[in-house]
Amino acid sequence: MNFNNIITEIEKIDPEVYDRLDNRRNAMQQFARIGGKLALTAIPLALGGMFKKAYAGGGGTMPGIVDVLNFALTLEYLEAEFYNVGTATSGLITDSRVMSGFMTIRDHENEHVAFLTATIKALGGTPVAKPTFDFTAGGAFSDVFSNADTFYAVSQTFEDTGVRAYKGQAGNLISSNEVLTAALQIHSVEARHASFVRSLRSIRMNWDESIRPWITGNSTSGIGAAVQATYAGEENTNQLGIEITNINGFDISWDDASEAFDEPLSMEAILTIVDPFIVS
Repeated sequence: MNFNNIITEIEKIDPEVYDRLDNRRNAMQQFARIGGKLALTAIPLALGGMFKKAYAGGGGTMPGIVDVLNFALTLEYLEAEFYNVGTATSGLITDSRVMSGFMTIRDHENEHVAFLTATIKALGGTPVAKPTFDFTAGGAFSDVFSNADTFYAVSQTFEDTGVRAYKGQAGNLISSNEVLTAALQIHSVEARHASFVRSLRSIRMNWDESIRPWITGNSTSGIGAAVQATYAGEENTNQLGIEITNINGFDISWDDASEAFDEPLSMEAILTIVDPFIVS
């Protein structure tokens, strides 16, 4: 077992791994002690213990399960309140079929709030308080509840952000299969919401092909610079060191390759994205 290769591969994903393990020399010494004292079959367990300690919720940089769930709850509060207000605003959504779709999304988001709240309490945690929201984002979307196109654009941004947020936190929930499974189920629902809203926007724009049911590159689909951070990094076409564009000689365009995978966003990136919509 090549310990240098292990730490080198981890370093590619987390350049600060040595800081978490004190430093490179100490890490190598720990590896050497492990290798000298334990049977080969026990080494993976010992290494796992080292990294669990290095990345433990609370003491390390990776948040604990309750922290992640409270982060998700804040996003669900945002979405639930957005749709509660939008579907209750007279004259905003005039097509009954579209209203039905948004009412379904509204109900889903409120169910997510209830589920996450109950789960946090069941784990012995305290659910984060519901923030006060400004859905105009300080005036960037001043007509969000009077102009359907603006409402749909903000909706798309919230849903696309939600998809990337849940994917970004999946690794932090891996210690609990039950919680991870539930989070990935919510992730898939958010993806269906995003597809619905994106398709709706395309239809309203006479089937504008630049607005697809999925994200292409880092395109905002015409919403603009105010939401560009939501799409940063989605232009990635390389997965696990393998370039997807024209892979194995197949005619796979750059657009297709960028569309094939959702890219995760960190908790810090998500909080920066939603900050303009949160007053306190």
